[in-house]
Amino acid sequence: MGKIIAIANQKGGVGKTTTSVNLAASLGVLEKKVLLIDADPQANATSGLGIEVENVDRGTYQLLEHTITAQEAIIPTNSPNLQLIPAHIDLVAIEIELVDKEERESMLKKAIVNLKPNYDYILIDCAPSLGLLTLNALTAADSVIIPIQCEYFALEGLGKLLNTIKSVQKIHNPDLDIEGLLLTMYDSRLRLSNQVVEEVKKHFDEMVFETIIQRNVRLSEAPSYGESIISYDAASKGANNYLSLAMELIEKNA
Repeated sequence: MGKIIAIANQKGGVGKTTTSVNLAASLGVLEKKVLLIDADPQANATSGLGIEVENVDRGTYQLLEHTITAQEAIIPTNSPNLQLIPAHIDLVAIEIELVDKEERESMLKKAIVNLKPNYDYILIDCAPSLGLLTLNALTAADSVIIPIQCEYFALEGLGKLLNTIKSVQKIHNPDLDIEGLLLTMYDSRLRLSNQVVEEVKKHFDEMVFETIIQRNVRLSEAPSYGESIISYDAASKGANNYLSLAMELIEKNA
């Protein structure tokens, strides 16, 4: 039975999409069956896997509207063992459209619950906000990975996110776990990076992944070629980091 993991942080630019795409690709390379759901209207996970966003006419938006089944929304990718439910900019409208609906927080959960037996992992790339889209992802998920960049305001907003997770646990999804905090954009030369790592580990200890994602030029280049870091440059530091994260995740869930 597959595990559904949301990758969430309401702060932008912390490496959510980079993590979603590259963790999904790494799990696929390690022979796990993976589905990535792009639940961010910016659709960067979709374009980052080489899919033309303008051509997406069946994706997360239609799925949340319940006008198509999850099966109809799934498309293949060039990455081994990785399939995608793509996003399109029209996803922006869904928050307004769902406002009056009953059980609006559970639309995604209902749409994908039957997919669990087909995959080892279903990853959801969340929007950088705590709106209805992220709420849907957290309600549907078994656990959440929180990327935190090793920069000055790293812990700012984390309290808010943890409170949101608590209220989701209380009201919508009592089984939601925190899979782990993932430190991203780490630069060993910067004292600040090292201080953030220390601080996060001091506060959250066991919750922090061993793997730390380092700053890596190849990692930031890959999406512009529509490739994961694994297919763009398998020998890069970024590829090694994400493969190591994938192995840590597999071990944790063994």
